[in-house]
Parts: sequence; C-alpha cells; structure tokens
Amino acid sequence: MAAARVLPSVSLREATQRKLRKFSELRGKPVSPGEFWDIIAITAADKKQELAYRQQLSEKLKRNELPLGVQYHVFVDPAGAKIGNGGSTLCALQSLEKLYGDKWKSFTILLIHSGGYSQRLPNASALGKIFTALPLGNPIYQMLELKLAMYIDFPPHMNPGILVTCADDIELYSIGESEFIRFDKPGFTALAHPSSLTVGTTHGVFVLDSPNCLKHKALEYRCCYRFLHKPSIEKMHQFNAVCKPGDFSQQDFDGGDTAYLHLDSEFVYTDSLFYMDYKSAQKLLAFYEQIGTLTCEVDAYGDFLQALGPDATIEYTRDTSNVTKEESELVDVRQKIFHLLKGTPLNVVILNNSKFYHIGTTEEYLFHFTSDSSLKSELGLESIAFSITPDIPEGSAERTCVIQSILDSSFSVAPGSVIEYSRLEPDVSVGENCIVSNSYIVTKAVLPAYSFLSSLSLRINGHLKYSTMTFGVQDNLKKKVKTLLDIKSLQFFGVCFLSCLHTWNLKVTEELFSGNKACFSLWTARIFPICSSLSDSVTMSLKMLNAVQNNSSFNLSSFQRLSIEEMLVYKDVEDMIAHREKIFLESIQMVQVNL
Repeated sequence: MAAARVLPSVSLREATQRKLRKFSELRGKPVSPGEFWDIIAITAADKKQELAYRQQLSEKLKRNELPLGVQYHVFVDPAGAKIGNGGSTLCALQSLEKLYGDKWKSFTILLIHSGGYSQRLPNASALGKIFTALPLGNPIYQMLELKLAMYIDFPPHMNPGILVTCADDIELYSIGESEFIRFDKPGFTALAHPSSLTVGTTHGVFVLDSPNCLKHKALEYRCCYRFLHKPSIEKMHQFNAVCKPGDFSQQDFDGGDTAYLHLDSEFVYTDSLFYMDYKSAQKLLAFYEQIGTLTCEVDAYGDFLQALGPDATIEYTRDTSNVTKEESELVDVRQKIFHLLKGTPLNVVILNNSKFYHIGTTEEYLFHFTSDSSLKSELGLESIAFSITPDIPEGSAERTCVIQSILDSSFSVAPGSVIEYSRLEPDVSVGENCIVSNSYIVTKAVLPAYSFLSSLSLRINGHLKYSTMTFGVQDNLKKKVKTLLDIKSLQFFGVCFLSCLHTWNLKVTEELFSGNKACFSLWTARIFPICSSLSDSVTMSLKMLNAVQNNSSFNLSSFQRLSIEEMLVYKDVEDMIAHREKIFLESIQMVQVNL
C-alpha cells in the first residue's frame, strides 16, 4: 500500500520540531565527541561588541541554555577600516590558528557572522543580532540557540572544516528520515533553496550542472559551474541559471514529500550558508597572512564563492555595483582571491523542500513574528512567550508577539506589534506595528502606530544611566547626507527631521552629531536624553515622539543627549542582562502565586 502523502508544509514543520527537540535535550548537558560542534565562533565588529557577546555567552552557559563541552569563542575584527564578513572570516581563521595551532584541522567549526551594528533592526544593536530573542522555548530561545538547533544534524556528517553562516537568517528544510546532509567533499559546499527570480536578485544564484534524473528529490547533490552574486534577471537567463516549471516533476519525493515550489513559475536556486574544508581554509589563511592588513570590505559570499566552479571568470572582480563603499584596493584584493581559489570545486546541496527567512530589518522582524503564519507554524512560534499579560482580544492576540515581558491588566496592544523584555504598567496603549524593547513604561501612555522604542542601560563616568531611542519603524537610520543644509532630506517618523529639531528646540550644528562630520544621519544625531532611571528615559522619549506627532513643542536643549552611535559605546551589558533576568524571575513568581 502506498504511503500517505505528506504536505510539504507539514513535513517542514515536523522536521523543524524534531531538530528543536533534539537540541533541547542537549541544553546544559555535556556533548559526546562527534555529536556536536567542536568549536562555535561568533564574529564581533569591535572590542565593545566582543565584550558584550562574551558576557552573554557566559550567562547562557551559567543558565544551562547551551550544550556543554564545546569551545565557544568571540573573534573581533581588527580596529580600523571595515573589512566585511569575508575579512571577518579571514581574521577568524587566523585566531583559530593562534589558539589551536594545527590541531584545528581535525575540528568541525561553526562560524557565525554577527559583527554589524544592526542599523536596520536597532533593538538588536546593543546586544547583537545573534542574541535576538524569539517567541519560542523555555528559557526563551535567541537566534544563537535556533541556529544550533537547525544545524543539529550537520556535525556528525561533516569532514573537518568550517560552516559559515549569518546571524539574522533562518534556514528550514525537510529531507527523508534516513537521509543526512553531508559536507564531505573537497573544496566548498553550499546549501541551495528554490526561490523566485525576484528573490534571486538579492541573493547568490547557482548555475548548476544537469540533474542525474528527471525526478527531483528533497535532497540532491549537484556541482556548480558558476556562482552569480545578486544578479539581474537578465543575467540569470544569460548564464542558464533559471529553472523552468516543466523542469520540476509533480511526482512525490521518496517518503511522500512534494517540492515546496510554485510550479507554475520560473525559479532559481539561491544561497544561504556554506562550508569549506580545512585545505581551502588554510589557503585563505595563508593569503591573509601574506597581505597583512586588510583595508577594504570583502564579502564572504560575493568574493569567495564567485571565484569557484569551472566556469568562473575574473570579470566580477571589477563589478562594484553591489559594494556599499568602493575602495581603490578592492579590485586588487578580489583578483588575488580569484587566482587563489580558481579551480576549487563548489558543491551544492539542493534542498527542494526548504525555506529561507531573513530577519534583519524592522519590517521583516514585525512580519515574521506577528503575521507570517507559515513561520509561526513551522517553528511553533508563540504569540505570548514566557510573559505575564492581560487577556488580549482573540483577533489581536494571533497577530501580536510578547516575549519575556510583564504587562498590566489594563494594557492594550494593536495587531502587528512586538514587545520584548519590557514592563508596561496600567493605561499603556501600543498601536499597530510597533516594536517595544527593553523598556519600562510607568505612566499613562499611547504609543502611535509604527513606533519604535528601545532602551539601553549606560555606564558613563562610572555612573549607571539610561537612554531610550525612538523613531518610526520605517525610518532609514542608515541614510547619510553630506552637509547640514541637506538635513531636511532626513525623516523622523515620516516628518522632515529639520522640523523635528525645531520642535525640540535644537540648533542645527555639527555638534548635534557624533562621529565623522563628513556625513550626518539619524544614527549619529544627538537627540536622545540621558536619564537617571529607565522609566524616566522612556517617558522623555515618548514626549519627544508625541511632540512630533502633535506638532507641539518639547524643549530638549537643556538635556544631556546621546546619539544611537554613542549609546553603543556607553552601553552597560550587565545591567541590561540584569533587567531581563529580573523580568524572568518576577514572571516565575507571579505564575507560582496564581497557581
């Protein structure tokens, strides 16, 4: 009798839940050799971020939230020019060599890139994207635990080498029960996911050899002829990267799965994480030690993977259209990497029943945690995760996300909002599509729709202080202008920033901005008051926001103020962790009292 057909979404959920259960069993317990990673390394952009990551890893290990018997490291980029995640990879290889000598050639290593300042998701700026909380698990999972859970099956089927991934994405996949993804071929091996051509324009796209059989399976191993980095749709067609609907069979996979694809449209295979064997890693390390100091941004995907495969050519090294900042030496470094890696194979693991999620912007964060029924179902995300809340109306509760927070019974929240690590007292109303993070609101307050509110603990001249950043979730904190006259083109909560400064009685001078005076942005604007208590800092920022909303005045000129850039310099990680721990313990006590 034929096996019952399992829908792709169901098999994806079942596979994901199995991985979560397997990881949960390892939390706080010593792992056996070969059962888990030998080394887990996280990259950091600077010494301050490195310290924050080390502190959080230490706390997680104390609370038995991570497997034991594993070497956890944080590797910091050298001071000076930004070097990109490719440069961070090279630095990490050098750090491994210094720590372990040639012993690391026998290790399985997970390298997680988390060195950015998360300007597009600022509630992750202080403590890092890899420590972003998820509405899942007890204790609450953060992105680090989720990564470790989703990759739980990799180490036992991996030759010594390094798996490279980013902190703000999630890869879910389902394969046959008796199958495993193997990372055992020489060179590089990358995961590939079926995606629309539009998605392909913002990712890496694989140009693959022909499949061995007409019937596609959930798991396939293919060779990549060429890797295209963020190509145009025209370029995808030019290099035969596009798969047509007829290429995909509607037949069942082994075990009853069907491909998770819209079979009526063209698609491409896009990248996520990749593995490199020890020999390839040694090549890159030798190259890095030869050039000495790196002074340009190198992309681990665009600059390493484009050099691989038999059809790779040197032309991409001169294409700087996808580069954030064009340095004169970038082309030279790219060409050296190309010649170094040319001829190295790029093996591809095709996961036809898989999904790739990115959670690196406020919009993605809000959508995936509140409105995305698929991710909620697959991961088992909760609307209320380890929190004390009033009875939220049924329609709102399904599209609301509350993570490790305590909300008063008279609190109200509109659909589409996320509240994490916060305490909100009576008569607080949160509008739709808001983010409230690490905050304490004690007074009656109405947070307008699309508001962002996130508080930081600060240590200034030995004294504990607080500041709360606020703006609109759609504001562009990365946008820079070159002159003070151009400040009017910046927008704060959809309002001309120059008008906001007048509302707050702040003069437009270079002193209003921190850092490099060659450009100005919301990120560097010194507009957020420093206060002696967490609740006062939230109150001040809410008054700022309300003044802009209501076109009324609120004088900020007498306050000592910081930019977001400066907040990250003064952040007190220990106090922020203590704030979260206090909410955690109070939640437990309140649950016990109510039993």
